[in-house]
Amino acid sequence: MAEPSTSARRSGGARYVLGKVGGAVVSLFVVMVLGFFLFRVLPGDPIRLLTRNTSLGAAQVAELRHRYGLDLPLPAQFLDYMGKLLHGDMGDSLKFQQPVADLILQRLWPTVLLVGVATLLSILLGLWQGTRAGWRRGSGFDRFSTGFALTLWSAPTFWLGMILLALGGSLFPTQGILDPDTPASFLPQVADVLHHLVLPCLTLVAVLYAQYLLVMRSSLLEEMNADYLTTARAKGLRDDLVRSRHAVPNALLPTVTLIFIQLGFVVGGAVTVETVYSWPGLGLLLYQAITDHDGPLLQGLLLVLAGAVLVMNLIGDLLLRVIDPRVRAA
Repeated sequence: MAEPSTSARRSGGARYVLGKVGGAVVSLFVVMVLGFFLFRVLPGDPIRLLTRNTSLGAAQVAELRHRYGLDLPLPAQFLDYMGKLLHGDMGDSLKFQQPVADLILQRLWPTVLLVGVATLLSILLGLWQGTRAGWRRGSGFDRFSTGFALTLWSAPTFWLGMILLALGGSLFPTQGILDPDTPASFLPQVADVLHHLVLPCLTLVAVLYAQYLLVMRSSLLEEMNADYLTTARAKGLRDDLVRSRHAVPNALLPTVTLIFIQLGFVVGGAVTVETVYSWPGLGLLLYQAITDHDGPLLQGLLLVLAGAVLVMNLIGDLLLRVIDPRVRAA
């Protein structure tokens, strides 16, 4: 059977990329539409909830309703929302009285810091344990590490956070990201942020690393009896070289895809951890928006979190085509 030409491969690659990008754009548009209508069919008047403990008169309430465009017909509200969104305007928060985009940008870097560090540690721990457990299937290390990881993965995140809060609360800060009395210089502030990061990061790592362990272990088990490993052993290579040079690189392919797919979900999944530790990120902001029935803020956060999932999925799909020749040949 003749191999496809270079132009055919390029054409197939372009169709693949355009299909994935087009699917992500359509999905994002659907999220935008659903997000708009979802928060308008929920029971409760956001303006009444916003002014429930105030003495504002009917005229002032009507002015607030007009300010946020809630006095317009629903189709007009939708067109206004989409038009502003195309210009980067997500509206104003009912609770904080600030632009939603500014609030999200302010809270973005704490979430990126927490999720980034926790994901990196989870990947390193999960891949190391998964490799050892898979290569020594049935050993005591395999049984213990797999069982322990599954136990942590099955535990409710908020419960695990409360347990770590009780156990480590005397050693590490339990809320916030920075003490107000920390000197306003670089090194003391970095040290204080890292000190505050320990407990929430440990909670996320405990929940996340099991999935990387299990996928790596499963992928390695599939490679154990492959012909190329038998050939490598027949050439006299040591067992650790067979594992590190041949088995692990091939077993990593599904794990790399999982890393990017899960990365988008972790951003939204940090809601519980950030709430338990009062970590000032997007997760805590989402909790506050739900508690205060802040529709514009909820819409903006839904769009950002869904966008993160879609972008990470897209990167994972495109990267898989680059690193896996079986996908390129399909």
